[in-house]
Amino acid sequence: MNHILITGASSGIGEALALHYAVPGRLLSLLGRNSERTEAVASLCRAKGARVSAISLDVQDATAMEAWVRDRDHEQSLDLVIANAGVSAGSGGSGESAEQTRQIFSINVNGIFNTVLPTIELMRARQRGQIAIMSSIAGFRGLPSAPAYCASKAAVKVWGEGLRGQLAREHIGVSVICPGFVVSGISRRNRFPMPFLMQTDAAALLIAKGIDANRGRIAFPWPMAFMAWIMTTLPERLIGAITSRLQHKETLPEQP
Repeated sequence: MNHILITGASSGIGEALALHYAVPGRLLSLLGRNSERTEAVASLCRAKGARVSAISLDVQDATAMEAWVRDRDHEQSLDLVIANAGVSAGSGGSGESAEQTRQIFSINVNGIFNTVLPTIELMRARQRGQIAIMSSIAGFRGLPSAPAYCASKAAVKVWGEGLRGQLAREHIGVSVICPGFVVSGISRRNRFPMPFLMQTDAAALLIAKGIDANRGRIAFPWPMAFMAWIMTTLPERLIGAITSRLQHKETLPEQP
């Protein structure tokens, strides 16, 4: 893969993936909300020998995103696009407000669409390429502590699974990434126990291996992925009793 595009590359898993893929001669196109942090990641990648183009752009802006994706593809054909940008509510334990709910869906769902849809057109024209969509183990089941976040991740998970079958006929691979708790700006704000918390570099390695193998679903760590799957099979009354205990978990407000 000679040209890789990553959104949400200024921190967390996006940053770790950028650093993982930074090798001499490879072109990386990185996007992040914070221009200073994005440029700092770009500098680290350049130090590893990669060629890097970095930009700060709002993934909610469909027109600007399409123009950027096409511009990056025009410089050099995109081999892999990782739609990673996303947010959580940071509700402080009081539940997701109406404003937060709409923002979560706008960034986590529309932001994915705005990255992937123009990519599909470009890759379809040449009948090759790979797309990776960042979902979450939280997308396996709605939780009372973060219903909008869970629903947004469920939406892109199911969409990506459908796209995989659709685009396979056109030689375009689609992987849906479903991490558990990974050290990031989102997880650092959590004020509750996070089982199987994983470092970002370890997560990036698992993701890259899954993409290389063209796996449809890259879910980890496996104990959490297994438990999430089990929860989808249990009776609703039992699930309600389990998830009701999660209602008072607190999350600090998100920082810009």
